[in-house]
Amino acid sequence: MTTNTETYQSTKGDLRPNRVPQVTAGFWIIKLMAVTMGETAADYLAVNLGLGLTTTSLIMTGVLIAALVLQFSRKRYVPWTYWSAVVLISIVGTLITDNLVDNLGVSLVTCTVAFSALLAATFAAWYRSEGTLSIHTIVTTRREAFYWLAILFTFALGTAAGDLVSEQFGLGYMATGVLFGSIILSLSIGYFLLGLDAILAFWLVYILTRPLGASFGDMLSQPVNYGGLGFGTIDTSLIFLGVIAAVVAWMTLTGKDRELVPTS
Repeated sequence: MTTNTETYQSTKGDLRPNRVPQVTAGFWIIKLMAVTMGETAADYLAVNLGLGLTTTSLIMTGVLIAALVLQFSRKRYVPWTYWSAVVLISIVGTLITDNLVDNLGVSLVTCTVAFSALLAATFAAWYRSEGTLSIHTIVTTRREAFYWLAILFTFALGTAAGDLVSEQFGLGYMATGVLFGSIILSLSIGYFLLGLDAILAFWLVYILTRPLGASFGDMLSQPVNYGGLGFGTIDTSLIFLGVIAAVVAWMTLTGKDRELVPTS
């Protein structure tokens, strides 16, 4: 069955499919669910199943590499392939920070600063190479490589920043979620009403949804005596996985998040 994208491309030779989705409400719903699930799934695998951080990290990194190989081979945006990679990179990004903090004794402050610097360096190299950081121009393998590297560092940074605020600064899960949610709301107002640059707004919100989702994930899954609601990592992960699957299925059927962009 021919999609609208394929039909349109055949009549517009200067356009090609973008390899990542359009930024819609569905995009942010899945993103928030994915980061929440990344937090709870990482805890479930490492703690509840008793695999430990090192073994869990090795297994999930291998699965992520396989998912990214499949994603890169598509040369276009395919919802289930793309969002599978996002969920897996969310888990691996969480595990990277957890390994640094729990296994190697690196402080959350150091992790936050280091991942901020790595993300900034990635953006600088990306811009120097491609002349833009727009997600509406991911049409080559090199640009997609920069994109996924930036995504990995946003998840690792978001994990470190969220844990720093909720645990080391002692705000707790709920207050941390409200704090980052308020910042995201402020950025949204800046974009829609005050002319905040679209690329800057997107990447800032993308980073901040990680600690927002992780805070609420921890609040739902952690025991009551640790400040959570005690739903557990299994039930919390399954709930969010179900939401992700439903929205991805809807995106696949409607095709509304697919985008054609200029080849240059």
